[in-house]
Amino acid sequence: MKLFTGLEKIVKQDYPLAPRTWMKLGGRATYYIEPTSVEELSQVVKSCRANEIPIYVLGSGANVLIDDSGVNGAVIHLGEHFQSSKILDGAMLCANAGADMGKLVLRCVKDGLAGMECLTGIPGTLGGCVKMNAGGAFGDIGSVIQSVDVMGPNGEVFTRHRPDLAFAYRSSNISAPIILSATFALSEDDPQRILKQVKQIWIYKKNTQPLAHRNAGCIFKNPRGLSAGALIDRAGLKGRRVGGAFVSEKHANFILVDDGAKASDVLKLINTIRETVYKNSQVYLEMEIEVW
Repeated sequence: MKLFTGLEKIVKQDYPLAPRTWMKLGGRATYYIEPTSVEELSQVVKSCRANEIPIYVLGSGANVLIDDSGVNGAVIHLGEHFQSSKILDGAMLCANAGADMGKLVLRCVKDGLAGMECLTGIPGTLGGCVKMNAGGAFGDIGSVIQSVDVMGPNGEVFTRHRPDLAFAYRSSNISAPIILSATFALSEDDPQRILKQVKQIWIYKKNTQPLAHRNAGCIFKNPRGLSAGALIDRAGLKGRRVGGAFVSEKHANFILVDDGAKASDVLKLINTIRETVYKNSQVYLEMEIEVW
């Protein structure tokens, strides 16, 4: 493996990706890499750049659909060595990109820090949530971000500060290929009050979303002033099935999958939804999940 000389211990070839995603679908990666430090990660990025190998960053696989043919490139997973978080002076929280969002929200509750409650019930790790400005009806993560440490295409590390950051609906202006960590400006509050709000948000999501079934979260972004789920429901698509993939009866912006489903089933269903909604409402739905 001359491409990754000195990094053999963290590089796996022809690696199955399906077990690493929430949908449990998709093919294999040419390379699957789990760096144990920022220095190793930088070496990996430099090697990929020098050999023109595309880079894909995989967190917990909550917002991604892997094609059945797999990924021709290097899939980098920021695992256990990128999961820590710490409280700084002045109610500031610093967390690494691999930190689980659910655990991070609960840590804020325990430490009496308010501002992250809006991320309750949102799956995934911090890096992906920052990149796409994850959130929902209760707010989004971009509203409390103060700075983001990133790694550029040549393996260089630098910091983006609040005045230089822009967050919009499910998007940000962070173009660097890898997010390393983020710092959040939170506020001190009563842990019991924060916990009460977290519970209320969780109950709302449990009652309105199919959290118990395999899915990748919301499939489409909400068009301005509209609800993607309502548009899909209005088009009569709840329960629509292609192979082992079907539209949730509980929330039409979720595609659920059965055992034996293929990524191609999901992709065909996505196309059916888009075409039907457009014919019905003249609205073209934009994808929220990533397809590799």
